[in-house]
Amino acid sequence: MPDESTAAFVAHRNLLFTVAYEMLGSAADAEDVLQETWLRWVGVDLGEVRDRRAYLVRITTRQALDRLRTLGRRKESYVGQWLPEPVLTAPDVAEDVELAESVSMAMLLVLETLGPTERAVFVLREVFGLEYDEIAEAVDKNAAAVRQIAHRARAHVAARRPRALVSQEETREAFEAFRRATETGDLQRLLDVLAPDVVFLGDGGGVKQAVLRPVLGADRVARLLAVGLGTITARSMTLSPAEVNGHPALVLRQDGEIDTVLAVRVDNGLVSGLYAVRNPAKLSHMGRATALRR
Repeated sequence: MPDESTAAFVAHRNLLFTVAYEMLGSAADAEDVLQETWLRWVGVDLGEVRDRRAYLVRITTRQALDRLRTLGRRKESYVGQWLPEPVLTAPDVAEDVELAESVSMAMLLVLETLGPTERAVFVLREVFGLEYDEIAEAVDKNAAAVRQIAHRARAHVAARRPRALVSQEETREAFEAFRRATETGDLQRLLDVLAPDVVFLGDGGGVKQAVLRPVLGADRVARLLAVGLGTITARSMTLSPAEVNGHPALVLRQDGEIDTVLAVRVDNGLVSGLYAVRNPAKLSHMGRATALRR
């Protein structure tokens, strides 16, 4: 039988990982934050803790904030575009539409435009529904200040966030059309499924070849994909569907090893965003499904 501290931590582990991941956009860093949270948690006198979930979230948030500030400095010297680290997710994440939206590549990129404290406040309030006084304890601010930060962060995200939530059925239909187009390499089919203002982002981390700047527009993205598909065929790579960050994606493998994760964003029945992660250091959480919870 695990002791009380262990049992409480295990009971909330998936929630804590999700908090850290949404704050950091990195599964590896989120795992490190959980390790640091555990080390601090085992030293806590449980008799002094009124709400174990809130206390654990507070520790996790503080550790994630510290790491977020360090990550900001690392990203300044990152080669090419920085994309969040993709995680393989179970079907239940996609079924929770709001959770899936909050961990989508598109939303995580929007969260990157917030300052560390704003990001923490937004995530804890809008995604996890914590009260302002709980958030205040986690970010070392008073409740009034947190309300102001939350209002500012909400407006900032609203101006940049992806469009309205899309139904699973609409997403699935558009993704299947995109998948068929990629399998055939038919340029017209690709143009038919891509939104006019579609954006393609790539992340090779300076290790793998990737586009260094966003590619915009259906024609340019379709031609980029067509060239890429020719390379796949020539090198005998395989392309298979997967659920990544709560949304459909294509996983490109060579000799059984993951080469690229191509996350897909759908809006109004068309593919509006494509996020190609090739940096090997960011593909370690694609081997098995990651449990995300609110």
